[in-house]
Amino acid sequence: MAQSINKKTLVTLKAAFAAFGVYFCMYGFRKPFTVSSFENLSYFGVDYKILIIIAQAVGYFISKFIGIKFISELKPEKRIFYLFTFIVIAELALLGFAIVPAPYNIAFMFINGIPLGMIWGIVFSYIEGRKTTEIIGLFLCSSFVVSSGFTKSVGKFLMDTFNISEFWMPFSAGLVFIVPLLLFGFLLERIPKPSEEDILLKNKRQPLNKSERKELIKQFFIPILCIVLLYVSLTILRDFRDNFNREIWDGLHYQFDSSIFTLTEIPIAVMVLLILSGMVKVKNNKKAFKYYHYILFAGILTVGFSTYLFQNGVISPFFWMVLSGFGMYICYIPFNGIYFDRMIAAFEIKGNVGFLIYVVDSFGYLGSVLILLYKNFGSAKTSWLNFYIHLNYIIVAIVLITSVIAFLSFRKRARPNSNINSESNQYINFDTSKI
Repeated sequence: MAQSINKKTLVTLKAAFAAFGVYFCMYGFRKPFTVSSFENLSYFGVDYKILIIIAQAVGYFISKFIGIKFISELKPEKRIFYLFTFIVIAELALLGFAIVPAPYNIAFMFINGIPLGMIWGIVFSYIEGRKTTEIIGLFLCSSFVVSSGFTKSVGKFLMDTFNISEFWMPFSAGLVFIVPLLLFGFLLERIPKPSEEDILLKNKRQPLNKSERKELIKQFFIPILCIVLLYVSLTILRDFRDNFNREIWDGLHYQFDSSIFTLTEIPIAVMVLLILSGMVKVKNNKKAFKYYHYILFAGILTVGFSTYLFQNGVISPFFWMVLSGFGMYICYIPFNGIYFDRMIAAFEIKGNVGFLIYVVDSFGYLGSVLILLYKNFGSAKTSWLNFYIHLNYIIVAIVLITSVIAFLSFRKRARPNSNINSESNQYINFDTSKI
């Protein structure tokens, strides 16, 4: 018995380590360029940095729509091939960005975003449907909290230490991460498939065809619509904070070096991991699904209150960035897999997490593009800091409203007399008091 437990623990640790490593390294091909300012560059009446962020986001956005079909139908034996192929394409795009002069190199940032948008779905497909998916998923999700800051620190270090230009730095940073990513990828490929116990607890995960995808959306249309809206809001806030972190710190008049982008994110990752890891102990999928909504309510209120306290001089800029970042990430992270993993298990949905992730994710990056265009054309005179503060309050209101509606809609569907086709075997009826 002890030997069996140890074996399961080792598989969990191996999967968590490999998944974290792959996605951590992926950020080395995606985010280092955002630490560059590209001062005094603008084309078509738009700041050059905004243009390349939009170009990558549009590529990412298109990738997510492609991923609704591609990831939901992806066969396990093809995962490692596509993982490495997409990374190579992304790095070659960064080479094109370095060689081709501006503004024509903007197209290469668009190309860079398309393959990178597929990586999350591929990685999560390795770990979903397991008894320990939640803990593995938390380590995976924590990677993009820490990695974004770390890879930006690497980018700034390369420019400061080796005098690498802002255009060559993204490609150079990618070279730093490519070998570790390959090693983590091979390790991820070697983790065992879900066991019989995993399948019993979390349902067998399988590809979805077109008609099955339509049926799932039809049955859960209202809550999924609300989740899409709140996820779009959270993605806007997260991407704006991530892409313009340097500009926000400049607006705070806070003395900092390259380490600040990492130092603020480490406590966020630790706090999020500690709180969400407690969900692993909740074996009842229905209760766990309910608790995720409570966490969502508390997290978004933390964003609002911390911003209010900062504006009134009660907390320091550093503490505000940590606290507001924590509130945002504890809301954002569950929707990158573990929330949907519990949803599938609680309602016994036929399908996989990848489909649901890519449905909400596709619209999320569309929102990021639109908010950047609004900042450039509709609010150009507003400082990055003030724009971010106002954005915090707007997102808090939207997320609170949509999350409450989603929660009540799920409760209604959970009632024994709710209008659900029991013959479809896609979900179970359970007592309203449990959700």
